[in-house]
Amino acid sequence: MAGRSVAGTDIADWDAIDVTKAIADKTVSCAEVMTAYLDRIERLNPVVNAIVSLRDREAIMADARRADEEIAAGRRRGPLHGLPQAIKDLAPCKGFPNTLGSPIHANTMAETDGIMVERMRAAGAIFIGKTNVPEFGLGSNTYNPVFGPTLNAYDQSRTAGGSSGGAAVALALGMLPVADGSDHGGSLRNPAAYNNVFGLRPSYGRVPGGTDEIFSTALGVSGPMARTVPDLALLLSVQAGYDPRIPTTIREDGSAFAKALDTDVSGWRVGWLGDLGGQIALEPGIRELCEAGLKALEGIGVKVEHAPLPDFPLEEMFQNWIRLRSAGFAAARRADYADPAKRALLKPEAQWEAEQGATVSALDFEASLRVRTAWYEAVRRLFDRYDILVLPTAQVFPFPKDVTWPRRIGEREMDTYHRWMQVVIPFTMANLPAISVPVGFNEAGLPMGMQLAGRSGDELSVLRIAHAYDQATQWVKRRRPGLLSGA
Repeated sequence: MAGRSVAGTDIADWDAIDVTKAIADKTVSCAEVMTAYLDRIERLNPVVNAIVSLRDREAIMADARRADEEIAAGRRRGPLHGLPQAIKDLAPCKGFPNTLGSPIHANTMAETDGIMVERMRAAGAIFIGKTNVPEFGLGSNTYNPVFGPTLNAYDQSRTAGGSSGGAAVALALGMLPVADGSDHGGSLRNPAAYNNVFGLRPSYGRVPGGTDEIFSTALGVSGPMARTVPDLALLLSVQAGYDPRIPTTIREDGSAFAKALDTDVSGWRVGWLGDLGGQIALEPGIRELCEAGLKALEGIGVKVEHAPLPDFPLEEMFQNWIRLRSAGFAAARRADYADPAKRALLKPEAQWEAEQGATVSALDFEASLRVRTAWYEAVRRLFDRYDILVLPTAQVFPFPKDVTWPRRIGEREMDTYHRWMQVVIPFTMANLPAISVPVGFNEAGLPMGMQLAGRSGDELSVLRIAHAYDQATQWVKRRRPGLLSGA
């Protein structure tokens, strides 16, 4: 059975909220929904390589038919009932490979779900596969020796970004209704910008993380991606909420995010940080697109002004982020690096992180945490004046797929593999919820985004202003990938 179209629109192009409502009121069946998405995957995934470890189609369809039987019996598991989902290949999902994009773990099978995945399964999601990632999620360019590269939804000669690159491309091409991801150095934000969708990095503790180490205030978080802000909020409502296995999670029910986001944002105060006083290198055209996005906010009554810089040295903050990141990676991958055979399988950037991290003492680590605290305080003071802070999402447009990472922006050399994504680190280190929203395309047809960040713990305000912005701009609907029309 071919995927059903309604009013000439394929189900795979519907908003996720409309799909879940149609399943609930029996306008469409879970089998029809699944058929539409699998047909889209069959047609487009071989072109872009976004979804990996894809299950057998008939096994997936059997799950969809069981979901229909539950609906017929009056049992709807939750808001994701019958929706296809492919989990980022850094998160364990029972019964699926958990490769982390590494040949070391190419044959590792997940025996249990992570907490976030557990919640999505309980809400009725049908897991069909995983989404592709860089090796160990390192670098904002999705390629690895296990599955190969994921290609940009708008230009297949370009990178998809990362590390949630497979998720962003699958979303942009309608192969998934919503998608999960994770973010440390922009991994939910960068690929969203590079594929003209929305990606939210929540505050730490909003979505329960892993259980390997539960007491540190981690830099990496999990969160949602979608083609609309209400769809993104729907997934966040499932992902978020307290779990006693992670005592640092926020004690607030996630259902608040499923409510209407319509808000009059006129009078809200937005601080534009630009290139942080010239300290961030930007490829030509990025600033202009972001400023056009800010004009759209002004058009709906938002008050935008250039914000002063945080009263703390940006470079000191960045170097201490590198120290915290490398120490965390070295601890997590200690066994892999210690084994010469496994070490040889690590990509150069992974080896660099492990080697840098091994030099960080306990005193160094504690000192870096204190620097992070000082940075947070400097940024927090800006919210005495502003409701939202804004930065570009990336410093370069999507670059050629065979370039591992940009070595230069204009006249500035990039001294590390993450320097070219430095623009996302201020919000990571300050633990701010930040959403990447589309701001349009350059003359080459390459997408870009800007980050809207709110006070720590205030995801709802971020979602509300992002939704108002989307209603005013409609970039996702205005500029669909050419692959969707066969171009």
